[in-house]
Amino acid sequence: MDEVTRIPVGGERPYDVLVGRDLLGSLPTLLPGATRVAVLHAPPLKGLADAIGARLAAAGAAPLLVEVPDAEAGKAIEVAAACWDRLGEAGFTRTDAVVGVGGGAVTDLAGFVAACWLRGVRWVPVATSLLGMVDAAVGGKTGINTAAGKNLVGGFHPPVGVLCDLAVLDSLPPADLAAGLAEVVKCGFIADPVILDLVERDRAAATDPTSPVVRELIERAIRVKADVVSGDLRESGVREVLNYGHTLAHAIEKVEGYRWRHGHAVSVGLVYAGELARLAGRLDPETTARHRAVLTALGLPTAYRADAWPQLLAAMRVDKKSRGSRLRFVVLDALARPAILEGPDDELLHAAYREVSR
Repeated sequence: MDEVTRIPVGGERPYDVLVGRDLLGSLPTLLPGATRVAVLHAPPLKGLADAIGARLAAAGAAPLLVEVPDAEAGKAIEVAAACWDRLGEAGFTRTDAVVGVGGGAVTDLAGFVAACWLRGVRWVPVATSLLGMVDAAVGGKTGINTAAGKNLVGGFHPPVGVLCDLAVLDSLPPADLAAGLAEVVKCGFIADPVILDLVERDRAAATDPTSPVVRELIERAIRVKADVVSGDLRESGVREVLNYGHTLAHAIEKVEGYRWRHGHAVSVGLVYAGELARLAGRLDPETTARHRAVLTALGLPTAYRADAWPQLLAAMRVDKKSRGSRLRFVVLDALARPAILEGPDDELLHAAYREVSR
């Protein structure tokens, strides 16, 4: 195991995010006293789940491997209910635990299953995608999707630790790596512009999972999120800034039936948020244009269908940041200066969308 970086996440239930290579040996130490550990995983990760199960068994905990549907298909109430049935059949108690092995969707599901079982048992996300490492696995947000929208049902349930094993990124498809970088770029715009500098300086290194640049990008993005959620677990204030670009992104995902990669939707959403701030007189044109340039350099989409606007607007009206009938958007007043734009009129919203439509 190489050098491990520990990034602390504060709050009422502090924990560490561990970043490094070959970290599976650290997992049992995060769950002392657990007699049984459910390992939720998607079918493509059975081999990794088996290895984790073997590590847990060697440490004296009985592993229960639970296969769940891949990607967003797993974030459904029927899947969660099936997981709870498995926990009940195995006699899981309050001292037992859940491990989520996979990308953002599986860790969201695993955290939700753990949050609801006996009103909350311990859990650990083992993030296997860049998106999972820098976003879903950190912060204690758990949830599932419904017909009404994405992540509208869930709870805040911090893990006891997070494992980000960089070795799993070596075999990650390039499109998935790039999709995860959209969330990294988001962190660059809202808090750490060095992230943007690193991408602009060496695009090849920023997309090479074995490079030290990718490790630095991941650690910087995790620190941004850790700093924010440490002071606002339940999204009552400053944590909203982490949703930069996500209002339109979640709407795109809903319209697409969750077939688009989350990072691709976020990429379009970031460009939209930049254009919205510019048209509202909040953001300078140079920083607005930088959104499109950085994301394009990473091979990410920056536009969506022009004819989808009515559906997108309807979907945004049930966004979690909305207050009553008033839409609220995270925007930038300047680089690394996020703020809220509340109640923009429909024409402004549509004008910004025309800048990202094709």
